[in-house]
Amino acid sequence: MANIIIQVDEEIKAAFDRANPEIKKQLNDMIELLLRDKLSGKTLTEVMAEISDKAQERGLTPEILQEILDTIITED
Repeated sequence: MANIIIQVDEEIKAAFDRANPEIKKQLNDMIELLLRDKLSGKTLTEVMAEISDKAQERGLTPEILQEILDTIITED
């Protein structure tokens, strides 16, 4: 594995820093899928559909996703 640096606003960085390791891993996996597919020449719509399909195959439900997003955004 290699590291990359992406720019985000301070609020996103702070929320990520506070997130537990499981949520950080899930976010890392989603970003990796997005970049892997996007860099292969697929459209954003195709990439998002594939990410959605893969997430559902792995058991991610809309409720779980909302919980992850709520945790990241609302943790102080």
